[in-house]
Amino acid sequence: MYVVYNILLFVSALFLIPYYLLKMIFTGKYRKSLGPKFGFIHPEVFRGMKGSPRIWMHAVSVGEVTAAAPIISSLREKFPSACILLSTSTETGQVMARSIATAATSYIYYPLDIPFVVRKVMGLVKPDIFVAVETELWPNLIRICKDAGVKVVMVNGRISPRSFKNYFKTRFFWKKVLNCVDAIGVISAIDADRIKALGVSSSKVHVFGNSKYDGLAARVEPELADEIARMLNMVPGSRVFVAGSTHEGEEEGILNVYRKLLEVYPDFKLIIIPRHIERGEQVLSLVKDAGFADCITMTEIKKGRNRLNERVVIIDVIGELFKVYGLATVVFCGGSLVPRGGQNILEPAAWGKVIFYGPSMEDFGDEKALLEEAGAGITVRDGNELLEGILTLLTDPETLLRKGEEGRKKVVSNMGAARRYAEMIGERLRQNS
Repeated sequence: MYVVYNILLFVSALFLIPYYLLKMIFTGKYRKSLGPKFGFIHPEVFRGMKGSPRIWMHAVSVGEVTAAAPIISSLREKFPSACILLSTSTETGQVMARSIATAATSYIYYPLDIPFVVRKVMGLVKPDIFVAVETELWPNLIRICKDAGVKVVMVNGRISPRSFKNYFKTRFFWKKVLNCVDAIGVISAIDADRIKALGVSSSKVHVFGNSKYDGLAARVEPELADEIARMLNMVPGSRVFVAGSTHEGEEEGILNVYRKLLEVYPDFKLIIIPRHIERGEQVLSLVKDAGFADCITMTEIKKGRNRLNERVVIIDVIGELFKVYGLATVVFCGGSLVPRGGQNILEPAAWGKVIFYGPSMEDFGDEKALLEEAGAGITVRDGNELLEGILTLLTDPETLLRKGEEGRKKVVSNMGAARRYAEMIGERLRQNS
């Protein structure tokens, strides 16, 4: 089975590597990460990697880093002298890792799942345990860890309905891969059932909750909102409509809603944060084509462009999304009016905001249910329902604040998962000693 997997991996590489090289040449994307993904990592990274035990944690991108950061903080408390390496697959994830996962010892890009590359990086890291954040299953790395006697655990595990269908079709293979994992901590009982359905022993699977609650609740500080307000030239308390993590096909609807919102509340500002920052110029063109010439991007702001009283701001840089939610009067969370499974609605909820989203929230079903129970999450089918929902809440500011606060309390009350995951990791490390 591993032979077949590696043949498929090799065939895929024949097409993907030229694609990524062209992207790197013409757009600059992947320039920092491509070499390290093949194991070409600067030796300086490893000179500072001292301490014991040696824990390698992997978080794919921004969302997984948000889940990893509080677990790393809990591990640092349990093992003050530990060497904790955090790897990411994306460059945006790497920036976020260095920003919020400050308890880590060092940071690298995750290697491609090619046996000789994995063995090279394993030889440099020399981990006692490998920790995969969420359902990040790379068969070669997991097998090589097992052969080397390195413990493998999964934390904050989740399997969306779409992913489960794909895994289930080839469960004969994933059962073998997952049986090399020593312990699996998952977010919910539903995730546990799906993991078990793939052939994992019940004794390995533990429901510990979502560590993102810990990280988000700890990051909420009024100073962050004040800082971003000054940067965006906004007065605290202004009416702001934040559309976060938007995907292609959603911005046009958001702009139509905003235009109608201005008819009732002419002082409203709009902040759009595209899910993929490389779409910043495309979104800027959409905004201007919609008739909003008084707009600016965060890149222009950071370059010192002369400021006017812009109505629309586009956040086209990494690391500002969470802060921006602190300014919001109302929030729309993207990836949901188009079939993308939704985006993280916990971030605005941690600030006490009411969040609107479309019907495609398959990847965040538990979070959706939690916030809707508090009245802080609202599903809309289209722009008309979004506008109607926003206008209804704005006519009753007390209800808007109360619902937002109930959502914030839900986030706070679900804290504690990071500590439980750290304890699970600690137990497996003690089995090594």
